[in-house]
Amino acid sequence: MRSGRDLIHRALLLLALAGTASVAEAQEDERLPPYLMMRSLEYVQDLVVQGDHSASEMQRFVLSRLDKRLRNATADTFEDPRNVDAALLYAMSGGNPATLDYLVARDINGHFDNRVTDVLRKYLAGKGVLMMGSIADLLPVYKNSRLAPYLALVAGNVTIAKDPAKALNYYDWARLTAPGTIVEEAALRRSLSIALDTGKIEPALGYANRYARRFLYSPYASQFVDLFVQLVVDHDDKLDQTAVLETVAAMDSARQKEVYLRIARKAAIGGKVALAAQAADRANQLSGLPGGGDPQALLYGGVARLPTEDVQNALNSMASLPEDQLNQSDRALLNAARAIAQEIVRLPTAPPVAANEAPPPTMAVTPSDSLQQQDPAGKAVSAPVQPVAPASQQAAEAMPQKTDPSDAAFSGFVSDGRAKLEAIDKLLKGEGVN
Repeated sequence: MRSGRDLIHRALLLLALAGTASVAEAQEDERLPPYLMMRSLEYVQDLVVQGDHSASEMQRFVLSRLDKRLRNATADTFEDPRNVDAALLYAMSGGNPATLDYLVARDINGHFDNRVTDVLRKYLAGKGVLMMGSIADLLPVYKNSRLAPYLALVAGNVTIAKDPAKALNYYDWARLTAPGTIVEEAALRRSLSIALDTGKIEPALGYANRYARRFLYSPYASQFVDLFVQLVVDHDDKLDQTAVLETVAAMDSARQKEVYLRIARKAAIGGKVALAAQAADRANQLSGLPGGGDPQALLYGGVARLPTEDVQNALNSMASLPEDQLNQSDRALLNAARAIAQEIVRLPTAPPVAANEAPPPTMAVTPSDSLQQQDPAGKAVSAPVQPVAPASQQAAEAMPQKTDPSDAAFSGFVSDGRAKLEAIDKLLKGEGVN
């Protein structure tokens, strides 16, 4: 008796030959039971998320052949419950939703469970919120079937917005009942996203570690890297750094360097000086480049040192960076960093005095303390006189106060610096940095 894997390989071979082979071979393809074709599809999809990207084309081909097989199936095909499950799994595996509608409309013998088909048709039509309660009731019924991990994944998808904690439970169920599959890959990636959004830092790091060890070469791994970098930078003070290093160590050297560079960049822009410098140094060590090292690592390390006493060295290192080896967003960051560094090290200077500017007024001589005046009898007497302000004081009170030249220079320096910093902020926001 042939093993299940032998049958899957045979099915794949027949499917591959069907497109160009003889009529007899094509007819044999048409006689393949849908459940066996579905297993072939699952096998190919699992290969894809495990890193065999050459299987992507085969995945599309098997989907199209299975769709045709289901639409041409006779009513007695679905007397085998495995073929019913295959049709439902096909719908949850990227198949054409209209095919499920087609099969349900022609199910006069009641082979399909209306509760399941109703849930899936609403989900595939984008009305998942309407069936949250229904799918929760279905999971215990189908917990021992091949549908269980797929239904759990769907349940997590429709629950995530209203009840993230419950969605995590569904995803845990999905990945634990389908290890090493495309279902586990999706469940781990979405679990990491939920844990990060809800502040569950330790579980998030656990999900990240599992994903890095199992699905680093999945076509969806870029989403994982985005989430992992966000986790490390936003919560570096709460994370177990040993666990972080272990997660990165599970990657190949090229991916390690990419991750460290992205951590360094995000940390540098976010003001996480120590983290940015550390990540930049690690990326530089992994680059293996002779001479000065990796331009991106040097850039992010320089940006990280701007708020420190090492700003002059940072400016010097960034001055010699080859801009042609940086992408557009990094060139923008380099220009912004240079502008900031130059403002930090620039000394304020007093503005020159204009040639036609009048010198400050001199102090006037104070008048006599008293004046002579006559009393009613005509006798001269001395009367006290109210104090008279010096002429310079009167002039000063009548005119706006003049700012000291050094104060004006400093104010101009600050204003100019603020204007440049605002321009830099706009530049960074323009590339999506908040």
